[in-house]
Amino acid sequence: MPTLEVAARNAACNAIVDLIDAGAGAGTLVFETSGDVEVATLTFSDPAFGNAATGTATASAITSDTSATGGTVAQASFYDSDSNKVLECTVSTSGADINLSSLSVGAGDTVSVSSLTVTVPAS
Repeated sequence: MPTLEVAARNAACNAIVDLIDAGAGAGTLVFETSGDVEVATLTFSDPAFGNAATGTATASAITSDTSATGGTVAQASFYDSDSNKVLECTVSTSGADINLSSLSVGAGDTVSVSSLTVTVPAS
């Protein structure tokens, strides 16, 4: 497998996260059940991420969902403001793409993300 140099990793990462900024408004981070049902929706800043460094882009502030729909989180999807899915990732309490303190979210709960990165690996 080829190894991507830093400039290529940065370009690829920026291209991916910039898709979240498509449309007239901010993109969203939607926590979903295994059946793709929305549990909570958080809103990205616009732009959602800063420029990548060493293949990693860090999210700008993410607005919490202070009145979640509720359910059991199995995955998270990143959408642009036109509701086009950009990427999907795993969610768990440890060892996943996104780690939450609990996968069980009650109706009306607040769901927040304190930090988030997207990384394009070297190989």
